Amino acid sequence: MPKNIFSRVQSRSLTRHHKIAMAGVATLGAAAIGFSAVPSGASTKTTTEAAQPVAVAYSTQQIKDVKASVTDQMAGASLKAEQIAAKKKADAAAAAKKKAAAEAAKKKAEAARQAKEAASRAAKRAEAKKTVSYPNNLDGWIRESLAILKKHDIPASYDGIHRNIMRESSGNPKAINNWDINAINGIPSKGLLQVIPPTFKHWHVPGTSWDIYDPVANITAACNYAADKYGSMDNVDSAY
Repeated sequence: MPKNIFSRVQSRSLTRHHKIAMAGVATLGAAAIGFSAVPSGASTKTTTEAAQPVAVAYSTQQIKDVKASVTDQMAGASLKAEQIAAKKKADAAAAAKKKAAAEAAKKKAEAARQAKEAASRAAKRAEAKKTVSYPNNLDGWIRESLAILKKHDIPASYDGIHRNIMRESSGNPKAINNWDINAINGIPSKGLLQVIPPTFKHWHVPGTSWDIYDPVANITAACNYAADKYGSMDNVDSAY
């Protein structure tokens, strides 16, 4: 019996001791786990309390990274917008420059046209001023005829024309020969230089009247015929 009692007592003591020991081991294990979860340099706290600062630091870094990314995107978008605006501005400037150049060219062409027209009008006025008015007499008829003959490169002189007129008609622009062979043939000589109608028509000089009795027309046609047949009216000394 004593032995059994002792055994039971010892068994109960060991049991209490074992419980105390197990509680201590559990406490030490929890402490060790909590200690290992605390970063270096941090105060010793429980595992839950030590983990909280680490989680906060990680979240802040993420926010910073996201913020930086958004900032970069906004900066890129802003730069692209500036580039687009700059291109639009450059295109507008180029278009304005092109339009200004076109308008300048148009104005220049218009100015040139107006200057050309002004020069033409001035030339016409100058030509009109050069127009000589000839008196309606033998002297005037001969000089006007000489001016026309000169334009057509038909040779003649004042003296040669005057001399032949005085011999042929005595200066009468309405003179007509009704007795010579031409008159007998039905084509009498007429005018200052006594030209028959077929000769007048063939040797008529442009710019003069088609009236055979017109003094200037009669002289120029007769001189044109004489230039072809005799070289010049100056070489004519008799009926021709």
